[in-house]
Amino acid sequence: MAYNLKATTEKPERLTGGHRMCAGCGAPIVVRTVLRALKPEDHAVIGSATGCLEVSTCLYPYTAWKDSFIHSAFENAGATVSGAEAAYNALKRAGKIDHTTKFIAFGGDGGTYDIGLQSLSGAMERGHDMVYVCYDNEAYMNTGIQRSSSTPKYADTTTSPAGKAVPGKPQFKKDLTQIMVAHNIPYVAQSAPFKNFKDLYEKAEKAIYTPGPAFLNVFTPCPRGWRYNTPDLFDIVQLAVDTCIWPLYEVINGEYKLSYKPKQKLPVEAYLKSQGRFRHLFAKENMHMVEELQQEVDRRWNHLLKLCGETE
Repeated sequence: MAYNLKATTEKPERLTGGHRMCAGCGAPIVVRTVLRALKPEDHAVIGSATGCLEVSTCLYPYTAWKDSFIHSAFENAGATVSGAEAAYNALKRAGKIDHTTKFIAFGGDGGTYDIGLQSLSGAMERGHDMVYVCYDNEAYMNTGIQRSSSTPKYADTTTSPAGKAVPGKPQFKKDLTQIMVAHNIPYVAQSAPFKNFKDLYEKAEKAIYTPGPAFLNVFTPCPRGWRYNTPDLFDIVQLAVDTCIWPLYEVINGEYKLSYKPKQKLPVEAYLKSQGRFRHLFAKENMHMVEELQQEVDRRWNHLLKLCGETE
């Protein structure tokens, strides 16, 4: 079905307003867009690892979720939702249920890249018909902005503070999307709440309605951890994709497809300057670090172009 912004926004909300997510947070926008890709008649079972999303949307006895919701521990959202999917299939085989249910897990980068990686990997390897969505805000935001393996190199966090001894996190960001591609699952995509949400919506729809396991890695700015003014959310997303720091692409049954190629690729400096967590990089003595980040972004972008059969 062709994407239509008006028709999409008129679909009923599956995540209500009144939750406690921060102003300027990308997570509820990502969740609402993903859930809108569900057909209105389909029931969903939603699982969420402990994190910003969970603690802000389901505080007993209140919930912002209109579908069935399971709060799992930090490390096992993949196992929890895959277990629910297995139980559903057993009941369906026994003739005890006949409705269609879709299974979606949400986790932040801490619960996905790091502590939840083994349960995610197991769920994908076993072939459960489910979607795992990582809302990637690049640190453990819920517990105090500690660095994760998703945190970019040189970012200032509470456990990788920028100072004279260490200029922010010393390691480059882990490429989890490529790790998921290596599981040989039917659908993997990298997206963002970009422009009119077409990219994220269409990829969510493909992920949900492709039989078998699927993984979505979604760029999700965090105003507190990244230190930007709340209205700047979508400007930061635009800069991330136009600098190719966060490329938009999908991998369908092993075939790479580029979703967006900027007409003019911007220097990473434009993105870094938009956030307080990188402010220290623009001291005179640290400018070589900006160049190092540019070289790594260029390397990864050129590699992705080759995988997609594209040229610079």
